[in-house]
Amino acid sequence: MYRRGILIVDDEEAIRQTAAQALAPLGYDLISAVDGREALDKLEENRIGLVLLDLRMSGLDGLETLRHMAKFRPEVRVILMSGHGTIDSAVEALKLGAVDFIAKPFSALELRDLVLKIIDRQAGEAAQASAYEKHLALTRCCLTEHHLAAAKEHTKQAIGLDPSRPEAFNLFGVLHELTGNRTDALKYYRVALDLDSTYEPALQNLTRPINDPDQWQAINLG
Repeated sequence: MYRRGILIVDDEEAIRQTAAQALAPLGYDLISAVDGREALDKLEENRIGLVLLDLRMSGLDGLETLRHMAKFRPEVRVILMSGHGTIDSAVEALKLGAVDFIAKPFSALELRDLVLKIIDRQAGEAAQASAYEKHLALTRCCLTEHHLAAAKEHTKQAIGLDPSRPEAFNLFGVLHELTGNRTDALKYYRVALDLDSTYEPALQNLTRPINDPDQWQAINLG
């Protein structure tokens, strides 16, 4: 989200002003919208990293806005602003991808602390993704140079950072294949495909003929 703006979406002007005053010391660009439709327009026009979204609004309400965002701006973090009597809706919105919620009325300190927590969390996620990619690159390099022990360590590090992604499992399959363990190799290719059925490198490795004379050239490192 770094240096991206924060979008405040609420049909009550007092709430928008309170939120803007609370967040002004953070130094981010603050943008306002009075309903879901205007919020979607603002998302198209501006670099937004975080949205404060009211659930109960006239016109396009918070839940519908969140559904639209999930389709075309899923990377944007959303904090729900929930009034009394909207807890069930808040739970549903969290299931749709919102990252947190704050009950109205809230203090400036409460809102500021929550926003900072989300920003810090996203910074950690970005650092983790960068480390994951670094270990993938080192694994591929080690496999190419046949440094299998080092490749194993980097692959395990990548899996530990993000076990929901297929790339490291595919490389772990390649590692097992290069050590002659085709059975475990196939297992890890299947794990990669279970995580992402469209991941082509794992699919190619899984369906490649056994004892291919050009085995190394045929292996797909992703």
